[in-house]
Amino acid sequence: MSTTATDVHVRDLLESYRRVRALTERLAAPLEPEDQVVQSMDDVSPTKWHLAHTSWFFEAFLLRPFLAGYRSLDVRYDHLFNSYYETHGRMHPRPRRGLLSRPTVREVLGFRGHVDAAMVRILEAGGRDRDETAEIARRVTLGLNHEQQHQELLLMDCKHVLGSSPLRPAYRDDLATDLEGDRDSSGGAPGWCRFAGGIHEIGAPAEGFAFDNERPRHRVLVEDFELADRLVTCGEWLEFVQDGGYRRPELWMADGLARCREDRWEAPLYWQRCERTEGWSVQTLGGPRPVAADEPVVHVSWFEADAFARWAGARLPTEAEWEIAAVAAPEPRGGGFLDADRLHPSPARPRRGASPRQLFGEVWQWTASPYVGYRGFQPLEGTLGEYNGKFMNGQYVLRGGSCVTPADHLRSSYRNFFYPHQRWAFAGLRLARG
Repeated sequence: MSTTATDVHVRDLLESYRRVRALTERLAAPLEPEDQVVQSMDDVSPTKWHLAHTSWFFEAFLLRPFLAGYRSLDVRYDHLFNSYYETHGRMHPRPRRGLLSRPTVREVLGFRGHVDAAMVRILEAGGRDRDETAEIARRVTLGLNHEQQHQELLLMDCKHVLGSSPLRPAYRDDLATDLEGDRDSSGGAPGWCRFAGGIHEIGAPAEGFAFDNERPRHRVLVEDFELADRLVTCGEWLEFVQDGGYRRPELWMADGLARCREDRWEAPLYWQRCERTEGWSVQTLGGPRPVAADEPVVHVSWFEADAFARWAGARLPTEAEWEIAAVAAPEPRGGGFLDADRLHPSPARPRRGASPRQLFGEVWQWTASPYVGYRGFQPLEGTLGEYNGKFMNGQYVLRGGSCVTPADHLRSSYRNFFYPHQRWAFAGLRLARG
């Protein structure tokens, strides 16, 4: 977080607070209470837990430290809805969140209302002095960005919950199943965009909001490289499948091949063979539908993305290469985000100009870069320092956002991260060469 925004008054954040909090509840609204308590795997959290945890965050880091006389609705929630902040206190085990039938969905919404009413008081009053007001503003900004991350997680997790059901229900029946307007229907190989090597700066500047893992801004040396001008499509992935890509050891990292065999991967997550047509269907948040060849492939692990890139005679880009291309891209950003309310990746538009398409939105793009701190990385002070830094081990960086990421949540320097075997994120890939 920036340490220079001392003139920001927390009242300026009240509208943003109300907007972000209301969106989270709208995203949960299409689900039945029964949907909101299921935990379909250890990595998934029930919708109800997301609703509660994002409220816990404001209570733990703002209301208790800064609002005189604040009283928790239920002191036990501090244990139940702490995610991973060891220095804050004990927490309910993550794999057992699905056992929390109580508090009920109704009671969790009551907890949100209790926190919201108190947050309005603190946002209207500010701190006792200029420094405390600035600190409140910094923490509210972090809390809103944290909640936007959980909006995406909520949709990822409920998709996995619904996709695990033999009934294959839709999250919403009104979601569009096709893209209106122009689309790239060429079916040919992607074009390539060339970028000059040399010394470049990447990372977030010191001013303005960014997560601590995006800083410090620093120089990197890269060689000349090329990026594919669009994302890898489902049609290209079908060719990989038909060429035995999931059964060819020479394409895979050893751990990836072991995971592929153990979990019997034969296609991206949510793809199913249609015996009647001998084709493939895919589970979307709008229910099952045939796989569309020109849509970006999504829900693939880093292991799969790396194997595909090797099969295609290319590689995954480094995160520095991706950011260099993103900074050079003309504004406004293209791409589908949560705001478009399609909740599924859209095909590329016909190419106009020499810049890569689909750099932002649609699917998170796996990179070849391990998730580690930049040289000079400094986590936030205190308990909030656990937000990112302690996860810089064994994961890979993804860039660009997805169709379930709020558009105003992203930056060119934004670093997402997942373990290489994980598939339930809205993750795909773009190829690189050179």
